[in-house]
Amino acid sequence: MIANVTKKPTLWKKMLIFFSLVGPGVITGSVDNDAGGITTYSVAGALYGYNLLWTLIPAFIVLLIIQEMNARMGVVTGKGLADLIRENAGVKVTFFIFLGLLLADISNTMTEFAGVAGSMQIFHVHKIIAVPLSALAVWILVVKGTYRFAEKIFLIFSVALLSYIVSALMGKPDWTDIGAAMIHPKVEMNFNYVSTVIGLIGTTIAPWMQFYMQSSVIEKGLKVEDYKYTIIDIIVGCVATIVVAFFIIVACGSTLFVNGHGTQITDAKDAALALKPFAGALASQVFAFGLFVASIFSATILPVATAFYVCEAFGFEAGIEKKWKEAPQFYWLYTVILIISAGIILIPNAPLIEITLWSQRINGILLPVILICMMILVNNPEVMGKHTNKLFNNIIGWATIVILVILSLILVVLSVF
Repeated sequence: MIANVTKKPTLWKKMLIFFSLVGPGVITGSVDNDAGGITTYSVAGALYGYNLLWTLIPAFIVLLIIQEMNARMGVVTGKGLADLIRENAGVKVTFFIFLGLLLADISNTMTEFAGVAGSMQIFHVHKIIAVPLSALAVWILVVKGTYRFAEKIFLIFSVALLSYIVSALMGKPDWTDIGAAMIHPKVEMNFNYVSTVIGLIGTTIAPWMQFYMQSSVIEKGLKVEDYKYTIIDIIVGCVATIVVAFFIIVACGSTLFVNGHGTQITDAKDAALALKPFAGALASQVFAFGLFVASIFSATILPVATAFYVCEAFGFEAGIEKKWKEAPQFYWLYTVILIISAGIILIPNAPLIEITLWSQRINGILLPVILICMMILVNNPEVMGKHTNKLFNNIIGWATIVILVILSLILVVLSVF
């Protein structure tokens, strides 16, 4: 009698499985580098040169740990983060948390259309044309498309963001200075520096990302047995996030800071325009192209994530895979967010840079609230069974919460005095 032998999957089979499951981690990581993020990174590079690059190291570790927790909660429970918060915290607490998040995400979506408007001005396209057409395009993609089709488009956008590496290299950065700044950073204790650090953390680890990550794992139908491939997907996405952020800061630090000694960026397109005399017209256009791709990318996903977690929190049907008649609240909320966000950007002399920077600071202030909810849920055996957090994850998670709360308090004190 011959025993049945289970063949181990070959390398090619493993790769095929990975590429069939890839998406949530890479997309969530890449969309993190949205218009608000690019502007925040650009401001950091222009004002402080390479001096804030050190923040990307702890940001990468925290991002990796948090995204892993999100994916694990998604595959184990089959529920989104908003659903779990409502079930465990109650409707009243959920309402106030999500009201704040909704307002923050509307301002975040405004920054995406500000990015569309600014980047298209580099190519001599007025925002009255660029913004409505972009809003219509992303609306059609979500309302008329399917999750699988949208995911393919999102992955193409993710690859396009690597154009920032080209833009940075054209600025001829000083790698010795970059290494020195990362090893021995100069930490300042003033409002602008602290608020920029909070903004960098807020845009690198945005609150809405946690909801999108978990909801995309569910929409893709990933199971516990897919977990090891999902982890690879998350690692790739986190590396892509930090690499793009690094090169944006380097691009502005090696040109705007060095030549302008703290060049002021007052509009979404200013960083791209300011690169031109120092790194050439092509570097400026590549930077603007990256800004446009990132803005369209995030203007699609951010309202989807917002509509998804709001509907999920209050028991409405949600998801790109559903038709309008199956999830009317989801699609109406998505549409209203797009209209409000694009409409405000079309107002003449709208304070785009202030909207952008404060939306990122609000992200940094709201993040501890979401992380506390996540940490309680992921450590609850009734929710996670045997898949609760390990000690290392808990140390990183709670330390991040404490640091963000301290930074927020410092920001409040500095703003008063």
